[in-house]
Amino acid sequence: MEYKKQEIKKGINMHTIRTDSFKTDLISVFITTPLTRENVTKNAMIPMILRKGSKNLDNIEKINKSLEEMYGAEFNCGIDKTGDNQVLKFYLEIIDNKYLPMQEDLLNKGINTLFELVFAPTIENNAFKAEYIETEKQKLRIIIEGKKDNKAKYAYLRCQEEMYKDKPFGLFKYGYIEDIEAITPENLYEYYKKLLAESKIDIFVSGNVEETKVAEIIKNNGNINELKEREAIYEKTNNTVEKKEAKEIIEKADVTQGNLILGLSIEEESKKEKYVAVVYNSILGGSATSKMFQIVREKHSLAYTAASNYLRHKNSLFIRCGIEIENYEKTLNLIKEQIEDMKNGNFTDEDIENGKNGIISMIKSIPDEQDTGITYYLGQELSEYKMTFEEYEKEIKAVTKQEIIDFANKINIDTIYFLKN
Repeated sequence: MEYKKQEIKKGINMHTIRTDSFKTDLISVFITTPLTRENVTKNAMIPMILRKGSKNLDNIEKINKSLEEMYGAEFNCGIDKTGDNQVLKFYLEIIDNKYLPMQEDLLNKGINTLFELVFAPTIENNAFKAEYIETEKQKLRIIIEGKKDNKAKYAYLRCQEEMYKDKPFGLFKYGYIEDIEAITPENLYEYYKKLLAESKIDIFVSGNVEETKVAEIIKNNGNINELKEREAIYEKTNNTVEKKEAKEIIEKADVTQGNLILGLSIEEESKKEKYVAVVYNSILGGSATSKMFQIVREKHSLAYTAASNYLRHKNSLFIRCGIEIENYEKTLNLIKEQIEDMKNGNFTDEDIENGKNGIISMIKSIPDEQDTGITYYLGQELSEYKMTFEEYEKEIKAVTKQEIIDFANKINIDTIYFLKN
């Protein structure tokens, strides 16, 4: 896998990931903008509108026909939250030219089709199509209202909301019901144009592709030519975390299983400690050999699920457990013991080795999926930490027990959230 980056215009970058491991090419466009309460719902709405039609493919039937003509190409789009940014994502997967039944340039057609869908939407009277707006508003309302359907996921989101109350990362990526009604074809289109003019735009092409050819296609595209240079506005990783007393939130819902989430904050974190954090998380709850799995779940049988995940863009770590409601205090105290054990160095060299092996295995598997490779390099693009897979593996292997202990002593419980009946 060979990765290269090239600036197309100021604020607009092209990334190629050359690999011969797949029979497909994956073309992606990412539009990154800061998370704000004012715009979070509009941002969630835009991919939903863009997938309805473009200038020349002005309805879903025409889009589907175009995809079929490209040998069953697949188009998808959505919204994500990375650190304090909202990322609008668009993907088109096509068969690599090498595997086509006849000689044609499907890569060229695929790139140009995706750019039309993203940058040249269906417009009526200088606004988005009214019927599309109304249809997608209803769909977005259902998505937001369905936030509570998966109770484990809901509890995790609620813990984030409480931990980052009145801060960007606490916002729900799909926005809020109360903001939907104010969206109109006119104001959403005006906002969309502003978004394209100011946001960071990253174009990824993964497959058996030549950087020079991809660059030529992109630079000759009319929709790209119409985009202006910009000082791309987006938020980079914030290493400053305010230490405060842990808060406990208990909420009630119609559940048969309790969901316990702990939000842990990390005091100021150096570049080196980003890799220490990954190993720490693997030992605490990020693998099947972790303390959360082996002690909380297996040994004491206090949890149906017990795991942790590290969010490097936010210097935070979340522990998630599905438990019997009456076991809340026991489980919470046992989790706190595991956190203290990490601070006191009560873990073995074997724990470290198992943790590292799990991470290295994950690193080695990144090239096995095209979208995973793109996600890896996009994550690096949105942070200040850029390295190859080999460099990443080397950093993980170099982490010492003392570094893990020192790091553990920078971790504090910020928020305890429990969802019960």
